[in-house]
Amino acid sequence: MAGKRKLFEEVAPGAQAQVTQPARGMIDAGKRGARGAVRLWLMLLFALVVVMIGVGGLTRLTDSGLSITEWRPVTGALPPMSDEAWAAEFDKYRQIPEYQLQNKGMSLAEFQFIYWWEWGHRQLGRVIGLVWAIGFFGFLAARRIPTGWTGRLFGLGVLGGLQGAVGWWMVSSGLGGERLDVASYRLATHLGLAFVILGFIAWYVYALAREEKDLMQARRDAQPRLFSMSTGLMHFAFLQILLGALVAGIDAGRTYNDWPLMAGAFLPPFPFDLDPLWRNFFENAGLVQFMHRMAGYGLFAFGLVVWLRARKSANADTRFRFNAVFAMLLVQVVLGIVAVVYGAPLVIALLHQLGAVILWALILRARFAARYPMKQSIRKGI
Repeated sequence: MAGKRKLFEEVAPGAQAQVTQPARGMIDAGKRGARGAVRLWLMLLFALVVVMIGVGGLTRLTDSGLSITEWRPVTGALPPMSDEAWAAEFDKYRQIPEYQLQNKGMSLAEFQFIYWWEWGHRQLGRVIGLVWAIGFFGFLAARRIPTGWTGRLFGLGVLGGLQGAVGWWMVSSGLGGERLDVASYRLATHLGLAFVILGFIAWYVYALAREEKDLMQARRDAQPRLFSMSTGLMHFAFLQILLGALVAGIDAGRTYNDWPLMAGAFLPPFPFDLDPLWRNFFENAGLVQFMHRMAGYGLFAFGLVVWLRARKSANADTRFRFNAVFAMLLVQVVLGIVAVVYGAPLVIALLHQLGAVILWALILRARFAARYPMKQSIRKGI
């Protein structure tokens, strides 16, 4: 029987320690999860939400949003499959104010046109929900979600479900009383939540493009002042998006089509002629368009200030991202002016809305760079 070895006794030179070492990178791999695959899934969701916003805009511009008068999240996935089913849907539509006060005498073919727009909009929402569910629960079952990301990714699904409920809350506002369209503030809530979802997805895509250790190191070189200013720009842009939704909700972009004045004056005529007073900020076409214009000027001015501050950054990648923000801001201003002058034709109005999506994503990308700047050599930073 071999004697007991003392605690600090040297091991014989020929002996080999039988210590099992974990394979290099296995621990890190466990923490990383499938970052690349999750990122691709999020990019798909991002693209679908962008399409959803575009289709939603077209649904609004074609006055199709009230063509389906019931909220059936599951059974509504199937459109009318027979002449009798189409007649039943058309009869439901003929009971609401939009038909009785605006579209009375509409043919079945005309109804089917607007019905398909709204059905497609809702169907795309179902597709987005399905893509989220398959991806999230698939990664969860395979235990491939990166550490710390389960709650964030689940939260996207919660927001998506909430968006469906808000959508019906919006539609229901136009089904009774004497209102011909949905309530503009509910439309703004619906669109605003879509941009919130889009913002979270974009931020997650940017974060998953780099390792956690890289992000931790990058924060040491963060530019707090620029990050704070870009956060303010993000909030300002979000406000302008909400005001744009109010404009779309009451077709305010098709009134007062002169620029830079409104009906030959700085203020539109009768900006506060509705009672009670608060209604003017949501339903007075002149005042709503005026607010959108003024906020646009303010956003451009603040964007210019942020861009000038970003030009002083020593990081070339950060400067490039803020250059992209300012360039898109210029494009968006031009699109807004053209939309006003030409009475918001469908194509220009849609381009203006999609321009807001691009600007939103670029602001978030620049903000991310201010918080987590990319590494660069000293030579490249000059």
